[in-house]
Amino acid sequence: MSARPAHRGLPSTSGVLAPADRHFRRPDVRPGRRRRLGQRLWQAARLSGGALVAAAAVLWVGQAVLGSSLLDVDRVIVRGNHRLSAADVDALLVDLRGRHILEVNLTQYERRLLESPWIASVTLWRLLPSTVEVSVVERRPIATARLGDQLYLIDAAGVIVDEFGPQYRDLDLPIVDGLMRRPGDGASIVDPDRVALTTRLLASLESRPDLTRRLSLVDTTNLHDVVVLLDGDTALLHLGDGQFVERLTRYLELAPALGESFVDIDYVDLRFERLFVKAAGRAEADAVVRRP
Repeated sequence: MSARPAHRGLPSTSGVLAPADRHFRRPDVRPGRRRRLGQRLWQAARLSGGALVAAAAVLWVGQAVLGSSLLDVDRVIVRGNHRLSAADVDALLVDLRGRHILEVNLTQYERRLLESPWIASVTLWRLLPSTVEVSVVERRPIATARLGDQLYLIDAAGVIVDEFGPQYRDLDLPIVDGLMRRPGDGASIVDPDRVALTTRLLASLESRPDLTRRLSLVDTTNLHDVVVLLDGDTALLHLGDGQFVERLTRYLELAPALGESFVDIDYVDLRFERLFVKAAGRAEADAVVRRP
């Protein structure tokens, strides 16, 4: 019996054939997805690392800047000062120089400058790398208040700016009585109502600089009757609490006639329709001058 011919090209029985069953599948590893996920993780890691490096660099630069002496304050520019010299301002900022400009507390120095009675307001700001600019608004004295034998510069807010001295002789200010008093504890107090009355008087005279220049003495002891003395005159003028320009103008118009009628006039009361004049040795009732 002849043997069956062998199938040519077929592997030997020792080989293993993969089944052709459609339910047999390889493990679903999806290498493409793994590759994309890995790339994303790598990019995220690389970005995170870059961010950490950048943050570290910023931190290092910040520390280097803060530690640099190039940012220490070495220059202070003062603007707006007139009565106060730059040296006066520097004396109040004595420890500002040498401080790091980014760390210095400018508000602290503003408060210190405001302790000077001459300074009404002040602003400080930084000019990198090492300059601090100071802008000052000084108080403007409006009068010289007299208390006993002492004279003091007073501003419109009633602040005692300084004691009057030779350095202020260029200030052409009237002397005002009644603005200040000294209570039992010895401290000087400025009366705000009398300061307001003085301010109102001076403001009304701004339109008449000729009258302002002649104003020598003001007495505000009576809140309802301001009394003034003009340069080159000996008569005290009672002006009341208003119409200051009108009443002073009226007096100046009548002054020549009054000088002919009266000798050594003590005072002239201008508060009413008629002028009341008190001259030396004469009663007020004897010297009534009708308004022309």
